[in-house]
This record gives sequence, structure tokens and C-alpha cells, in this order.
Amino acid sequence: MDDGELRIRPLRGLPEIRDGDDLGALVAEAAGPRGDEIVVLSQKVVSKAEGRLRSLANVEPSERAIGLAHETQKDPRLVELALEQSRGVIRAAPGVLITETLGGWICANAGIDASNLEADGWVALLPEDADESARRIRTGIAKAGGTSPGVVIADSFGRPWRLGQADVAIGCAGVIPIDDWRGRPDAGGRELAATMIANADQIAAAADLARSKDSGEPGAVISGLGRLVTEADGPGAGALRRPEEEDLFR
Repeated sequence: MDDGELRIRPLRGLPEIRDGDDLGALVAEAAGPRGDEIVVLSQKVVSKAEGRLRSLANVEPSERAIGLAHETQKDPRLVELALEQSRGVIRAAPGVLITETLGGWICANAGIDASNLEADGWVALLPEDADESARRIRTGIAKAGGTSPGVVIADSFGRPWRLGQADVAIGCAGVIPIDDWRGRPDAGGRELAATMIANADQIAAAADLARSKDSGEPGAVISGLGRLVTEADGPGAGALRRPEEEDLFR
């Protein structure tokens, strides 16, 4: 039973993940998560398991990528990959390339990242469909360990008007991603008009506090949030995307 107390333990004991590894089975063996817990995994470890690593040496930049690279002062090969992984460019300026990814996330460099990779000159792309990745990992945990915890795939995003990055959910399964309080009363009985709690994002951010960026720990397991774990996989993190017609800042 949830009593308001959370416990977050870093995910340890996983080997170096390679393309094709059964990440769900490895998590089940290393952590043994219960069915009322939530497994949070970094985007990077999921991308590794799904073969989403690319060598910049094998990328031929287009004329558009070369032009944007000059404008943004970025590697034209990185810009080329970002364009390939994006629906469109939202903002380009010196040191900044913000795109809308094929999956609908608005982030820097289409979420492409070179940190925590074994070899120089390689980058990791986002999973093609992180919600599907979360569903597949959850199934793998269930097959290997006999339990179906919630699964969240997290990535670090910058935030408009605020310094620093925070982890957010780009995929989830078996977790209520958003809790809509609109029309419900607050503690004083007043009807709430705009409150929607981004459960999956807060779970991702909380898990990130239990590990450091250089620890090599690819995630964490959270207990105490069983009320947010569902039997069905649910709508995924896609439910958190703001519809374009409601976007006031693009």
C-alpha cells in the first residue's frame, strides 16, 4: 500500500548493453522489480539495445546540413543526423539547434547525444518509438521475472525560461502518464481549472536524482507509487505531448 513514502534505488548489475540485448530480461535479473514498482531507464541504454548508435564518420552532410551547421556552429554530420530524425527545425542560432523529432518531441539536436558512449565519434539517436520500447521491455521483464512493473524511459531535456536540464519521460508503459485534475476540487473545495500532473515526467526526474551522470547506472527502480502502475500498458508518454494547436510559443 502506498503511504506517500518513496524509495528510489539505482539500477545496478547490468552488463554493457549491446545491440539486440533483451533489456527486460537483464533488468529482471539485476533488479527483480515488483509488480507495484516502476523501472526507469535512460534513453541511452534503450538506444544501445535497439542499435540506435551511429558513427559520425559514416555520415555525409547535405547542403542544408552544412548551412545549418555554419549557422549553429555545430558539426555538420551531427546536424545531418538531426535533420534526418526531425519533422522540422524550430530554432537555429549559434550553439542552438531545436527540432521537432519524428516522434513529436521538441528538443535540442533531435535528442542526439554523444555522452556515455564507449568510443569517440559515435552518437546515440532516440528510440524510434519509445512507448513501444517501454512496452517491449515491460513484456521482457514479465517473461523473465514474472512481474509487470511500470516502465518509464527518460531523457534529459532543457526547459524554456529555466537553466539546466531535467529528465522527462519520452516513453512509458504500465504507468498513468498524466493525472488530469481539471474539474476536481482542491483541498479547499475550489474547482481546479488547469491542473494536470505530469506523473511520468516527475517519475523520470525523481529517478535521475538517485544516480549521477558519470555513475554508469542506466536507471533506477522506484517503490511507493503503486497507485500509478496499471495492468494495461496504457497510452504511453505520447499523452504528455501538447497538441500543436495549443502551442503558444512556436
